[in-house]
Amino acid sequence: EVQLMESGGGLVQAGGSLRLSCAASGFSFDDYAIGWFRQAPGKEREGLACISSSDGSTYYADSVKGRFTVSSDNAKNTVYLQMNSLKPEDTAVYYCTSGVDEVCGDEYDYWGQGTQVTVSS
Repeated sequence: EVQLMESGGGLVQAGGSLRLSCAASGFSFDDYAIGWFRQAPGKEREGLACISSSDGSTYYADSVKGRFTVSSDNAKNTVYLQMNSLKPEDTAVYYCTSGVDEVCGDEYDYWGQGTQVTVSS
């Protein structure tokens, strides 16, 4: 059974940092791209970042470019999202998701349960 589990969320002051983790079971990160999304109350889900397993290429939404960094540790089957210079508007539930192949794209299938990030002003 494929499972993704996020951790590392919490409450942080504006300007602070958090590192989210996405641990997988039932499949290998060597085979699939991993994306990070978030959803704030009353807003649509927003794609933030993705890392391709084929060559480690990374992609970022403009809203987080320069502040967030996605990385992977395939030996631990874990993907990370380092979030720096956090803003109150970053408050949301953050999800990791697996792509349908090694390359970042528009299709994702398995999703974690999400982890709450709250940034206070």
